Amino acid sequence: MSAQPTRWQRFLASNLWYSFRRSPVALLASLILLTCVICAVFAPQIAPHNPLDLATLNLMDATLPPAWMAEGSTKFLLGTDGYGRDILSALFYGARISLFIGLGSVLLSVVIGVSLGLLAGFVGGKVDGFIMRVCDVMLSFPSILVALLINGVGKTLFPDAGETLAFSVLILAIALTGWVQYARTVRGSTLVERNKEYVQAARVVGVGSLRIMRRHVLPNVLGPVLVIATLQVALAIITEATLSFLGVGVPPTSPSLGTLIRIGNEFLYSGHWWITIFPGLMLVLISLSVNLLGDWLRDALNPRLH
Repeated sequence: MSAQPTRWQRFLASNLWYSFRRSPVALLASLILLTCVICAVFAPQIAPHNPLDLATLNLMDATLPPAWMAEGSTKFLLGTDGYGRDILSALFYGARISLFIGLGSVLLSVVIGVSLGLLAGFVGGKVDGFIMRVCDVMLSFPSILVALLINGVGKTLFPDAGETLAFSVLILAIALTGWVQYARTVRGSTLVERNKEYVQAARVVGVGSLRIMRRHVLPNVLGPVLVIATLQVALAIITEATLSFLGVGVPPTSPSLGTLIRIGNEFLYSGHWWITIFPGLMLVLISLSVNLLGDWLRDALNPRLH
């Protein structure tokens, strides 16, 4: 009797892995994203300097150009900002914060949106109508304005909040603007799945509604959610960068990519272009690679294209 293949073996034999290996764009995007993630996660070990340690900063090193320019130093490969912080090290630490907030907000959006979408689609009636009207109200406002409002209210209620609470408020502000797409998508898929034979059979044998939603319906509606979540990561990172650029994002003591761009924008017209260009380039690389992976995943999971 032959042994059953493991999950990893089944994944390597799947159409998804085959499509990934055959897509140069997906391979390049994943390589760029993996490099950025590794640099961000292991920033304390990889970064040549610690830009958050004020004791190591020297104002004599402020606004040094990149190493390949005339006045540059090999000690600071991408130059320094107005406070003498190493730009390369600041990029690693800034990407760390941006990725953490982006992934955290998307995860919270998925939990809220999928739960409400399942409830609306499976229960129907007044519950469905109420949840969908809330979605309509949320869609009537620009997401950045909703995030600004929630973030502003949070900072007003907690004026002396520490970094952890400030990050939590920012994650909540971004998540509450992104859950609507998951709710509407899951609701539509649930309306289709709830009338299928396997759901009716589960009802006949006495399985509870909550168990049917969790064990039977949810696995069959996660495909579109995965695609949306991948694309939403890039949007969440850009939203965080926008809020930080406006000065209402992460605390100045823990600069994200948006904060670094805002700081560099003050020096842009004085000729110190590297202070804002390199954080902007890092933000573009992360967002573009995530979007490209999301586009590939959407096509790979679309059965009409196979």
